[in-house]
Amino acid sequence: MAGPIVWYQKFEYAVGHWLHKTAEHVFGCVLCSPGCFSLFRAAALMDDNVMKRYTLKSSKAIQHIQYDQGEDRWLCTLLLKQGWRVEYNAAADAYTNAPEDFKEFYNQRRRWGPSTMANIADLLGCTTMISKRNPSISKAYMFYQFLSLVAGILAPSTVVLMIAGSLTVLLDLHPSIALLVAVIPPIIFLGVSFKIKADTQINIAGVLSVIYAFLMIVVGISITGNIVKEGTILTPSSLFIISLASFYLFTAILHPQEIGLICYGFIYLISIPSAYLLLSIYSMVNMNNVSWGTRETAPAAGALEVAVPQTAAQKAKSSITQFFARCKCCRKLCHTGSAEELSLNQEEAEPQPQNNWVTQLQSLNDDMRLTEETFDKEEEQFFRDLMTKYLEPLPENKQEKKEMMDSLRELRNKITFVYFIVNAFWLIVTFTLQLLDSSIFIRVAKINNNLEYTGEYIYIDPVGFMFILIYTLIHYVAFMDTEPISKKEIPELEEELHEEPKTFKEDDGDDSDDSDDYMFPSMLGRGASSGTMV
Repeated sequence: MAGPIVWYQKFEYAVGHWLHKTAEHVFGCVLCSPGCFSLFRAAALMDDNVMKRYTLKSSKAIQHIQYDQGEDRWLCTLLLKQGWRVEYNAAADAYTNAPEDFKEFYNQRRRWGPSTMANIADLLGCTTMISKRNPSISKAYMFYQFLSLVAGILAPSTVVLMIAGSLTVLLDLHPSIALLVAVIPPIIFLGVSFKIKADTQINIAGVLSVIYAFLMIVVGISITGNIVKEGTILTPSSLFIISLASFYLFTAILHPQEIGLICYGFIYLISIPSAYLLLSIYSMVNMNNVSWGTRETAPAAGALEVAVPQTAAQKAKSSITQFFARCKCCRKLCHTGSAEELSLNQEEAEPQPQNNWVTQLQSLNDDMRLTEETFDKEEEQFFRDLMTKYLEPLPENKQEKKEMMDSLRELRNKITFVYFIVNAFWLIVTFTLQLLDSSIFIRVAKINNNLEYTGEYIYIDPVGFMFILIYTLIHYVAFMDTEPISKKEIPELEEELHEEPKTFKEDDGDDSDDSDDYMFPSMLGRGASSGTMV
């Protein structure tokens, strides 16, 4: 099954891996390897402070957000802190089931958004420690991640500014009035989201997404017409759009097997207000909801029924029934010489095809004996203890659950307040600059398409220009870092490939019980000068 939601995700995953994951791989290392696309070393997972900490039960509200809502990103965070390297392999193929409807998609991203920000903020908070322990991560790389985090936080206000600019072009409104009109729907949606159910929020977001999609289509046509009308493409907005489209198109050409995914770029572009404005509001408001949200099915009707204890007679009857049910696969007759069995043996059998897989299977079935294998007492007790410790559901304490929900709600209120105050501050700064005299604006000479000066000037507010520059810089870095290995590194890599495998032994101290040596190629060993590929 396919549709707009699936098409959007196809292009999103394509761009995310073509540019973002590749840039992380070359510039530093991948911060998040999705569980459906990952292959981890057992030695990495069992390292100190990785699996043991990964399996800890969340006891704080922020831990539910960072650990449970984005388990794959949290696992990669632990690996990076321990000094391991997560790499991206463009030649690998993977398959996953993506959400197919709007509700499931929003619920999935409701988990991903806050968890992503929490894990990146955690890494940024210990930049010095990670840059010393993990040779694949530098302070410059963490600064790049900081810029990406800031751009992600300011995404809602950026989309509002984009919509305001669109209304200015379409309806010939004053910039301040256009900004006021553009900010009203998100504010109303934000306010009512604290009072209505999540399903109702998604329904409202769906309606607004359709409206914004039509607006984006009209805006695209208007921008094209405005470029033709002005006779120049050398404006900041035009250059940004053209450079962004060029990055995507050229990157798709470099991936010929997936080049068809570029066709879904249209769906991606008209869905920007939904994905970066409405979804951000929905994710922040419902941060206190720590349910999984996707691939959840209602339990079977009989699953909630309490099992009735069986009597001894019922247990015996059940055992006999199971015994005869197992004997159905045994087709060998037991000849006792009775008249009834002799008459059955004399009946003419139905003609069966000879020398095929059915007769071969039946001949093997005739020789099968009903056998029963049991564990010894120690092994049985081991597996019972294992299931009790790791597989049984955790006991639910209603008082602790209530306290945790209150903590999550309090955390939601604090983070949401800061998040939207920052976005409001960005809008106010831009709005104030638009009301001031144009003397503080950056004046750029207008050049037509023939590279001739027209004598006119284009005025750009400095804050908007800075933000467009940051967005362009992020895409430029991602685009330029698609080269996996420089030529000067190839001879060194070839020498490492021809070396004999070296012993990798983890030293946990004198009291360690692990005395086994792990054999890894030298290029994959974790040392002071190289990370380890996970």
